[in-house]
Amino acid sequence: MADACCGPAPAKSNPDGETPPDHGPERWWQVRELQYAALAAVLLGAGWLIGTAGSGQVATLLELLAAVVAAVSFVPGAVRNLRHRRIGVGTLMTIAAIGAVALGQIPEAAMLGILFSIAEGLEDYAVTRTRRGLRALLSLVPPTASVLRGGTEITVAPDELALGDVMVLRPGERAATDGVILSGRTSLDLSAITGESVPVEAGPDDEVYAGAINGGGAIEVQVTAPAADSSLARIVHIVEEAQDRKGAGQRLADKVAKPLVPAIMILAALVAALGSLFGDPMVWIERALVVLVAASPCALAIAVPLTVVAAIGASSRHGALVKGGAALEELGRIRVIALDKTGTLTRNTPQVIAVITRNGLPERDALAAAAALEARSEHPLAQAILAAAGDNVTAADDVTAVPGHGLHGTVDGTPLRLGKPGWVDPGDLADDVARLQGEGATVVLVERDTAVIAAIAVRDELRPETPEAVHRLRGLGIDVAMLTGDNRRTAQALADQAGITAVHAELLPEDKAALLPSLSGGRKIAMVGDGVNDAPALATADIGIAMGAMGTDVAIETADVALMGEDLRHLPQVLAHARRARTIMLQNIGLSLAIIGVLIPLAATGILGLATVVFIHEFAEVLVIGNAIRAAKATALPGLTSAPTTTGPLHVSVAPSQHTSDDLCCAPAPTRGAAAPAPTTAAGPNLLNLTPFAAAVPTDAEADGCDCCAPPPNTATDGAIRSSPRQESKRTRG
Repeated sequence: MADACCGPAPAKSNPDGETPPDHGPERWWQVRELQYAALAAVLLGAGWLIGTAGSGQVATLLELLAAVVAAVSFVPGAVRNLRHRRIGVGTLMTIAAIGAVALGQIPEAAMLGILFSIAEGLEDYAVTRTRRGLRALLSLVPPTASVLRGGTEITVAPDELALGDVMVLRPGERAATDGVILSGRTSLDLSAITGESVPVEAGPDDEVYAGAINGGGAIEVQVTAPAADSSLARIVHIVEEAQDRKGAGQRLADKVAKPLVPAIMILAALVAALGSLFGDPMVWIERALVVLVAASPCALAIAVPLTVVAAIGASSRHGALVKGGAALEELGRIRVIALDKTGTLTRNTPQVIAVITRNGLPERDALAAAAALEARSEHPLAQAILAAAGDNVTAADDVTAVPGHGLHGTVDGTPLRLGKPGWVDPGDLADDVARLQGEGATVVLVERDTAVIAAIAVRDELRPETPEAVHRLRGLGIDVAMLTGDNRRTAQALADQAGITAVHAELLPEDKAALLPSLSGGRKIAMVGDGVNDAPALATADIGIAMGAMGTDVAIETADVALMGEDLRHLPQVLAHARRARTIMLQNIGLSLAIIGVLIPLAATGILGLATVVFIHEFAEVLVIGNAIRAAKATALPGLTSAPTTTGPLHVSVAPSQHTSDDLCCAPAPTRGAAAPAPTTAAGPNLLNLTPFAAAVPTDAEADGCDCCAPPPNTATDGAIRSSPRQESKRTRG
């Protein structure tokens, strides 16, 4: 914290023996800075008592010792930073402490060190506590997994699982990594990952995510990802990188704090020099030291970063991944929400409800023709048609998808088309199509050899929680609109059920993106979709929010926010949380600047002495820290839940963040040589090394041509993100 305003401090997993913040003390009294402060306070109190008894020399010695002990927590770091030509808050405090001792104000110097150490210790503890929430996710991985190898069931550690292994998951056991069910049926508790308390029924070919609890019968699961590359590991990677990305509020704090430190030193020098010309030099030198403390931007340097760390960590425990401070702040400004229909407002499990044919054609033949074109598709509408057609479907040849319209191909040389009305002319089935659309169904037409042979009606039911979610969004003062590629009648029928009045139908994917600016009306707008056919709109909106993002790399790459579960109530929950976090950021920035603005003139004119300024300054910093960690609290809506907040031993190794730099414009270069040993737990090595908090407050060096402090690359592209086989075969459709 001491030098945060001037760039990220060295990673705390350095050779000096410090540990990363997520592996810090479990209890506040174990924090090193607080221990130094407590010892110094005891020495200072003893010196005061002895001084009142008349032993002045012993009292002075104890007060001096108290000042030295208190300074141990920040002076060595300030000296190291000076070696790398970096000055920061710790530098100012060091100068002030040394100056106070030189002027004979030893008790004031000790008090400065004690209060500054307390503030630093509380900040470190707050960061540790918020970061540790990520470890709670990884602690869901069990210590062992049962696998079948060579026809024999054996027990292995999660890190020893290989692709293709078959895990045996018994009732009540957690999955050690991601996989696909080979045999057995069960119900899976995914609450720790998605934030949804209702178990999910699963059977052969369904996916199982790491940390899921088997709530039914025994199942066999084929491993599809190493434990270090599972869904839980992916969440940790995304969140740790996201916590280090700066938003506008943080950049504002950086821009103010970066030049403020040298400006404060110049101001203090001017106060001392100019004051000495017209008065007692010792008085003005003392006032200069007081100004040095009064103007130190300690609270400003941590006002936003600590809030971002706390808020993003809390969101991740409630089933929402917010990708950075910028996304968090933008989310707090949203006033318009555009919702995709299929898979967002609806269950995404459509079923065929009617088949209308011409010229006495049997329904099974119409379904067989449609299924021939849909045979290799994983689109939800295709799955509904394939399920209705039954087994033994013969795939069509030369199948081509026309985005936003449908498919065409051939069967035994006869051309077939399947698509939406308008692309395929309904002919004398127009009245039936209109009736079915009025009932809220999506209708596709089957054309064989240029003649329409059938209309197939598919309906995807509205999610039961959709009306409540829309109502809660309106309660936040957010306008809601529906965007869909479906026909207007079907869209309007569903919108009426959901309580949405603004409906935009028959849109191609690119049309959704083009419509967003006019919908926003100059306000901040968010697009919510499934991340498949909504990618252009997700990228165009001020904030893109992907719905049900588990296992979908497209959603996580494109969107700024990923809702891991399928419950739409996560949306108003994360929006309300982001608003609260943004309010906390603004409160902290305002308080920090107000304290500096008030204390400087009072210190320069001698109205406040060193002891008073130190107390007010550090008390304000404690207030900012306490306010910031309020962002770590998020209340789950009824029916939703949060991931465990307690931590246990980790049984899986996760690669550390790669966002490091040796460039001195960002941070002192780490000492060359052997890397510090990885922290260990009782269960074995723990290689989870989340990015230190100091990296969350990089300089604005990129403005000067330095790119080492730029936002880290999206973890979605580094190999930790992958798509499931069924996602790879999805095609775009309005």
